[in-house]
Amino acid sequence: MDKLRGMEAFVAVVEGGSFTEAAQRLEVSAVMIGKYVRQLEEHLGARLLQRTTRRQSLTDAGRVFYEDAKRALEQVRMAETSIERLRASPSGTLRVSAPTTFGACIVAPLAATFQRMHPRVRVELELSNRNVDLIDEGFDLAIRIGELGDADLIAKPLTLYRMVICASPGYLAQYGRPETPQDLSAHHCLAHSVWNSRNGWKLGGEDAPPFPAEPAFTCNDGNGLRMAALAGAGLLLQPEVLVASDLASGTLEQVLQAYLPKPHTIHIVYRHDRRPLPKLTRFVAHLLEHAA
Repeated sequence: MDKLRGMEAFVAVVEGGSFTEAAQRLEVSAVMIGKYVRQLEEHLGARLLQRTTRRQSLTDAGRVFYEDAKRALEQVRMAETSIERLRASPSGTLRVSAPTTFGACIVAPLAATFQRMHPRVRVELELSNRNVDLIDEGFDLAIRIGELGDADLIAKPLTLYRMVICASPGYLAQYGRPETPQDLSAHHCLAHSVWNSRNGWKLGGEDAPPFPAEPAFTCNDGNGLRMAALAGAGLLLQPEVLVASDLASGTLEQVLQAYLPKPHTIHIVYRHDRRPLPKLTRFVAHLLEHAA
């Protein structure tokens, strides 16, 4: 039986004074109201109403159950109202997963501006280069570069993830500017420690040697490599977003533009929801408007 519906019918009978009045309140027939009350009494194993042809009254069990049922229904209404409040404006916790470099350079500042616009939203941003499971790990959305993973997710293209090769002006003045990938053998190259012969960056096509063939300097952090390049340690291959301000200021200069790896599309991915909460829809719109 539908216990909640039975409680609703019983409370409506008590407050309306009759099955007919309760039926009007709940927009069902008086016969259905009688059915709900009988099922509730059978479930509880107690008579709640004394009924005659002319009047009805509460039993002792009915009086006790009426007060508790009324409080329970009020709690249900409060729970429903809290969901409607969530749907009215962005609020609650927003959990976001993003790749380490792109997340730090782009998503983190945009999440901060979003939170200033919607102070009732609490942002939890996890930076990681792994593909998280949105459902099992409780994320609202993820930013993914290249492979999207779960085909059941909604995916919206955000921007392109471009790589650049650059070095400090001092380094280029000392060692010269490479003109082709083959020139790299005469240069100091900086590499991320997770790169290897299988996942090294291809410059100028699949037949070209990976970058770098023999790194002079390795680090497990892109920003650490950037700082080494600024200090004149060698040639750096990193995402454009990481060094954009350095390129603009001239503290790093691009080389080998004609041989750069092909850009990858960055997507926002999130779960299907017939009525997504405003915290998700507004944040997705915020990213789409500003991330490019």
